[in-house]
Amino acid sequence: MIRLKNITIGRDFFIVAGPCSLESEDVAISVAEELGRLEKEYNIPFIFKGSYKKANRLSATSYRGPGMDKGMRILSLVKEKYGFPVLTDIHTPNEAKPVSEVADIIQIPAFLCRQTELIESAARTGKPINIKKGQFLSPEDMRFAAEKAKLVGNDNVIFTERGTFFGYRDLVVDFRSIIIMKSLGYPVLFDATHSFQTPGGRGGSSGGRRDFSIPFAKVAAVLGVDGIYIETHPTPDEALSDSAVMLPLHSMERLVAELRKILSIRE
Repeated sequence: MIRLKNITIGRDFFIVAGPCSLESEDVAISVAEELGRLEKEYNIPFIFKGSYKKANRLSATSYRGPGMDKGMRILSLVKEKYGFPVLTDIHTPNEAKPVSEVADIIQIPAFLCRQTELIESAARTGKPINIKKGQFLSPEDMRFAAEKAKLVGNDNVIFTERGTFFGYRDLVVDFRSIIIMKSLGYPVLFDATHSFQTPGGRGGSSGGRRDFSIPFAKVAAVLGVDGIYIETHPTPDEALSDSAVMLPLHSMERLVAELRKILSIRE
């Protein structure tokens, strides 16, 4: 089990939520305020997430984030003002140490889940590592990603299911993946945002179906997933990245309320 502030990961159900990109302080604060309200009302802990850099872009003209300095300032503000643990992703080994000074969980993006030095550098910080399962990888093979962290002394690993490629521009969710990855002995999250992308579906950027997010999150909760990972934004259609799949902030209460009902049965 991984102990993180008021959450024991592997025992307590929790939600990782926030905007895709840390595009502005205003967006981050709007999201954090609503998540804080929902946490208190529904007694489900949150971890705030946001990316300072979006390195895996299809087009060279796509928005790539505010950069590390501004992104870390925004995450620090959210952490200090609202008390959330925070999560963000890294893309190169040299990012691990400076990011670890702010982030409570370091994330390895799905496209980079086989990058040995990236996982090792994240693991050496001593922070818990969330490794997103590649769209191209079998759930059984995630044990090798975890072993890379374990071999450098860090067994605090979380896996995230985020869909599997089905043809060229579609993803499907194979819920067997959650059960298989849990059998490997690590906590498992279900990504209710990126599992419904259509990569390249808008030509030079990804499309997707956010209407699947809440129903599939409920299925994952019934299956015993340790938490839900979801991106949300006050006005997702105006967001600078993942605009097609982020859940509108006003819909988060519906998601949390539905999950609370399921958890009351699980408990």
